[in-house]
Amino acid sequence: MEAFVKSEIKNGIGTITFFHPQSNSMPGAQLRNLAAEVEKLGKDDGCKVIVLKSEGEKAFCAGASFDELIQIKDIDTGLKFFSGFAAVINAMRKAPKFVLARVQGKAVGGGVGIASAADYTYAVEGASVKLSELAVGIGPFVVGPAVERKVGTSAFCQLTINATEWQSAQWAKEKGLYAELFANVSDMDKAIDVLANKLATSNPEAMAMLKKIMWEGTENWDQLLIERAGMSGKLVLSEFTVNAINQFKAKA
Repeated sequence: MEAFVKSEIKNGIGTITFFHPQSNSMPGAQLRNLAAEVEKLGKDDGCKVIVLKSEGEKAFCAGASFDELIQIKDIDTGLKFFSGFAAVINAMRKAPKFVLARVQGKAVGGGVGIASAADYTYAVEGASVKLSELAVGIGPFVVGPAVERKVGTSAFCQLTINATEWQSAQWAKEKGLYAELFANVSDMDKAIDVLANKLATSNPEAMAMLKKIMWEGTENWDQLLIERAGMSGKLVLSEFTVNAINQFKAKA
């Protein structure tokens, strides 16, 4: 299967599904398409609530595409790539509908950021998390504000500093990243359907107002996340990062 991002609206529930054959990693085009779909459903009056999910079983999202990272040769290209993650997070933040995330597998780097930017995140017990950016010489600069907002500064620092270690889904639930945990995907999907259908019949104006209140204090993220993208875009050019990414790719 080739990479895709698609969306549909049914009974007031907008579902966005993304896929990439490399563990749902995110090239720049995939990020831009995902942000565009979130913005589109956010503006569609027929959509009352958004469900965000990925295909496959093992990984929800493996973060940035190493294949694309290794091709970045200048700061402008680096800024453009990492701005893709900024666009997704800001689209989720500004959509006047609640975003429910369905995490059916492990989340790494930018994948943790996407799960954190959702308003209500479901996960299965195997959905461990890791912010691996420091291990390849950069840092979770762009997704950091979303992750820190959800789990708190202490847990964010733990994830960031111990960049090679997985934290369990139970840990993520205890820190507030996951709202609910399930033993299997079937049970998780049933729970998502129940809440999504309840929200689809709730007052859209009330939900939009609540969404705005819940994200108070993030109004500067349009600028902040682009600045953070510039930090990553600069570091990805370093000899350290190039060597580290090549080592990771060789092991894959």
